[in-house]
Parts: sequence; structure tokens; C-alpha cells
Amino acid sequence: MSFINQLKAAWQKNNSLLCVGLDPDPAKFPAHLKGRDDAIFEFCAAIVDATADLVCAFKPQIAYFGARRAEDQLEALIAHIHEKHPGIPVILDSKRGDIGSTAEQYALEAFGRFKADAITASPYMGRDSAAPYLAYPDKGVILLCRTSNPGGSDLQFLDVGDGEKLYERVARLVAEEWNTTGQCALVVGATFPAEIARVRAIVGDLPLLIPGIGAQGGDIEATVRAGRTADGTGLMISSSRAILYAGKDEGYAAAARRVAQETRDAINLYR
Repeated sequence: MSFINQLKAAWQKNNSLLCVGLDPDPAKFPAHLKGRDDAIFEFCAAIVDATADLVCAFKPQIAYFGARRAEDQLEALIAHIHEKHPGIPVILDSKRGDIGSTAEQYALEAFGRFKADAITASPYMGRDSAAPYLAYPDKGVILLCRTSNPGGSDLQFLDVGDGEKLYERVARLVAEEWNTTGQCALVVGATFPAEIARVRAIVGDLPLLIPGIGAQGGDIEATVRAGRTADGTGLMISSSRAILYAGKDEGYAAAARRVAQETRDAINLYR
């Protein structure tokens, strides 16, 4: 099943637009996991198992694994999700962006080695840099558009002609020219609800990955009202730290489930 179809099925089955980001920081792990060689896998797998029926996707951030030489634990984690929770798509958050020949290797890494269902990527080197990911038509390609960080405005809000902002040009290009196989989505930060609404107006029902709620302070109501599609879906609203580190002891997975359910239900109030 393609990423987009998996996502649509998860929206319905779990009644959820929540994406749980997996950003494991061993310094924040409960004491009983510290010092274990498999601590990153064990921490994330417990979070996954506790929240899988509440989410539409999981999003491991590759830097948190690579910085600690834990790529093998990332492989194991994605395999665990596919085996234990089939149908929940996995987005490899790597924000890759490079020339075509290098992008081919990044695509092989994401889809061949790690077996991710989708990848985040930068569009700023143009269509040919995205083509290697688009060559996997059953996989999702989620391109940066209007990011949640304040510095995103340095470039993304530049006028590129006729009053069009750069992020709007990206949205238009992806929706109208790059999405020929229906596998694309866009990243738009929850910290900019007006821009979420603008992107939604440009791209129709294209899925949007929305980081920035929870620890980054994005407003859930404003986000959902700005970005939902007519059928009340269309969004992957990501929360990471607020869920992962809700608990600090051996009950951390149960605490994560509680916060994930609260977040899922808060999102659903405005669908």
C-alpha cells in the first residue's frame, strides 16, 4: 500500500491527525534505561507501542540516531513499527536536499535500508534534486514549504514576483508540477496558521505535515481550522518532546500515551 493510502487509512482507523515525532535524547531517558546499549530502541519502541492506536504516523528524526551511532536501532525501530503496528506509516525526518546522484543514495538509504514509508526533503535545489525520491511512487515525499522556526522567514517569505512569496511558489510547484504520481506532501509550521491557510488554498487536498505544536507552542485550534480539508483530514500534526518526555520514570510510556490521547482529542475538537 502506498504512503498516501496508508495515511488515509490511519486517519480513519485511529480517528487521528496526530503524528508522534521520535526524537530520542538519552539525557532525558528514565534512569532504568541509561547506560543500556539498546536504550534508544527500547525507549522509542515503548512509546510506539503505547501510542500506535492514537496516531496517523510516526516520524523518527534521523539526527537523533546518527549522532549516537544508533542507525541500527533506527532500522530495528522501523521494522518493529511495521511488524507490530502494520498500516501506521513511518516518515523518516531527514530533510535531505542535494544533487540528483547524491539524492539517489539518500533515497536508497531511506527506502531501501531503513524501509521508511516517506521522507522529508528540501526543495531548494529544484525538481531534479527531488526526482530520485519521486522515483519511488509508493513512497511519500514531504517537501519543506513554510517551516516552524522563526528564521524560516529569512528566505521563505521573500517576494519572488507579482507579490508571490517563496513558500507560496514552492507550494504551487509541488502541487501543480511535481506531484505527478500523487505522492507529495508539504511541511508547514503550526506557528504560522495564516500561512497554513494560504498553502491549503493553493494545494487543495495535498497532505500537510505540521510541526510546531506542543513544546514549540503552536495553537491546535488555529492549526486545524487553517489546514483541514473539507472531510476533516489532510493533516499530520506532529508533536515530539511534549509526548516523549511527559514522564520521567518507568511509567514514561503510560505518560506518553496520556498526553498523546489528550493531544489527539484536542485536535479532533476542531475537525
